[in-house]
Amino acid sequence: MRKTLILTILFSTLLLLSCGNKNEQSKTDAASDAKETEWISFFNGKDLSGLDVRGKAVWTVENGILKGDGGMGHIYGGPVLSDLEVKGTFRISENGNSGLYFRANPPQDNPDGYPRGYEAQIDNHSDAYTGWIWKPGTPSGKAKALVTKDNEWFTMKVMVVGDKIRVWVNGELLSELKDSEYTKGRFAIQGHNPGQIIEAKDLYYRVLSKK
Repeated sequence: MRKTLILTILFSTLLLLSCGNKNEQSKTDAASDAKETEWISFFNGKDLSGLDVRGKAVWTVENGILKGDGGMGHIYGGPVLSDLEVKGTFRISENGNSGLYFRANPPQDNPDGYPRGYEAQIDNHSDAYTGWIWKPGTPSGKAKALVTKDNEWFTMKVMVVGDKIRVWVNGELLSELKDSEYTKGRFAIQGHNPGQIIEAKDLYYRVLSKK
């Protein structure tokens, strides 16, 4: 009886220690996951530090707002990423055309040309309007509704994991696309028509790729 009691106590102690270790590991894993999914700014609201300008568009910072005008061009930011979320607040002037790029890279043969990657369209007049998903020169993921207007601020968020891309505008899921042509790249914002102004603020991303 005594031997059985001792074995029972020993087994219970080992079980409690095992559970404790698992709980500690779970806490560590949760902390690690939280760190990996933390939102990170790629525009400091003060200047163009960390941003790379390509093309003819002129980019300035005024009162915490990134502004682009002067014609065709792109401004790149953030690191090279694969699975990610990116979000920001945007405003486009009358008859303007712009976009938020992701998994995007400057063409090697023409760094000032259109990025090779995906674009969430910003354009309130095109048939492929704000919220559509574009590949270079090709509208590829249809947005279900136009919910933005010229000269009015709106929010946009993109999530891309593997070959699945989703775009939200003002909190509403507008478009989805499955495509695997572009696997990694940076973020970019487009300047397009001479005379238009694209404005952006509160630009953040977070990494969704697992280590």
